[in-house]
Amino acid sequence: MIHRPVRVVAGTALAGVLALGALAGCSADAAAPSPTPTTAAFQLDRDFPDPGALVVGDRVYAYATNAPGVNVQLATSTDLRHWTLSGSDALPELPSWATPGKTWAPGPAALPGGRFALYFTATDTASGRQCVGAAFATDPAGPFSSPSATPLVCPVDEGGAIDASVFTEDDGTRYLVWKNDGNCCGLDTWIHLQQLSADGMALVGAETRLIKQTEPWEGHLVEAPVIVKHAGSFVLLYSANDYGGSSYATGAATASSLLGPYAKHDGPILSTTGSGGRYLGPGGADLVTFRGRDWMLFHSWDDATVYRGLHAVPVTWRAGVPVPAT
Repeated sequence: MIHRPVRVVAGTALAGVLALGALAGCSADAAAPSPTPTTAAFQLDRDFPDPGALVVGDRVYAYATNAPGVNVQLATSTDLRHWTLSGSDALPELPSWATPGKTWAPGPAALPGGRFALYFTATDTASGRQCVGAAFATDPAGPFSSPSATPLVCPVDEGGAIDASVFTEDDGTRYLVWKNDGNCCGLDTWIHLQQLSADGMALVGAETRLIKQTEPWEGHLVEAPVIVKHAGSFVLLYSANDYGGSSYATGAATASSLLGPYAKHDGPILSTTGSGGRYLGPGGADLVTFRGRDWMLFHSWDDATVYRGLHAVPVTWRAGVPVPAT
């Protein structure tokens, strides 16, 4: 998901104008030529990038990258068609290690005992890198608070860490998945996996590298990892290429073991060209099962490429990967 804040938000469908977000200092591939976009109607027509979703009871909670005055956006839905934007910040106070202004890509998880976790990306003041923190609440709507004085994941020598999400095994064991932000400084971008403690507050054991950028369509990076389990196989969804235009796309890789090895699907499963221009630069995907059906939540650009709205679309499974409706 690249979780860079959007440049400028405009348009009559938006509730106000959002200010320019500070972009990470990373060069990216130029956008590839694409069809003239005919962007599908957004389920949430405002800047709401990098959605992370959680189903609690009969409601879906979607969390997104910061907006002016809000560290983590929150919207809820009871049908995955219509959304209610919260008037509150899901993470109203950042921890002491974090500099405000670049809080990206929140990854939610349900924990034992009625607790909820939110793994977020923020700027580590000490190093200047983006790093991953953990926040907790007793209500999925928050407010979440982050008790630690240090980031949960902050590999400074690998460019930092972004885009955390949680995979929960059948036995309840939870794993954190993230990307080292190597494209900020000419390094490889790996998707990492490591077990979480039962309370969700710490990492335990060794980390495992799963995939990095290898395919021409991926450009200089892979990011925004989410792992789901389907028909006994582990499916890793990820985004790749330049988030700022039509070349950004969503890929998939599969494995028979959580730790891999993962084999990449041939080409992206969701892209500008693959959708006939319906979705412009689609990425930041998450997958949820709601009322017996699998849905993909993702963002794409509006036709003028000034903000990224939210889509929630049903998927069908083909050759072991989820294919969203286009």
